[in-house]
Amino acid sequence: VQLQASGGGLVQPGGSQRLTCATSGVTPDHYAIGWFRQAPGKEREGVSCISASNTYYVDSAKGRFTISRDNRKNTVYLQMIDLKPEDTAVYYCAAGLRVGSYDFWGQGTQVTVSS
Repeated sequence: VQLQASGGGLVQPGGSQRLTCATSGVTPDHYAIGWFRQAPGKEREGVSCISASNTYYVDSAKGRFTISRDNRKNTVYLQMIDLKPEDTAVYYCAAGLRVGSYDFWGQGTQVTVSS
C-alpha cells in the first residue's frame, strides 16, 4: 500500500491550492482517506476525510476546503480556497478501513501561505 501526496507549494493569502493523494494498493471507495496537517511546533491535526458515504471537515476548513475522490484514478483531492497563513503546514494523506483509524500514511507535501 502506498499513498503519495502532492500539490503543495507557495500560495498567497486568499489563494487556492489543490492537493492530490495518489493511492496504490487501496481503493478509495473501500477505505476512509484522511488529510492531516502539521505546522511547525504544533501537533498534527485532522483536516478532512472521506469515507464511502460521508465527508468530514475540521471547523477551520469548513466552507474553504473540499475533499473529493476519483475512484477510477484511485486518487483523493483536497481543494483549498481562501487560504490563510495559518493553513501553512505539511499536509499528509492517510488511509484506513474506517474513519479515525488510519493504517497507511503518505509522505507530506508542504503548503506555505505567505505574501
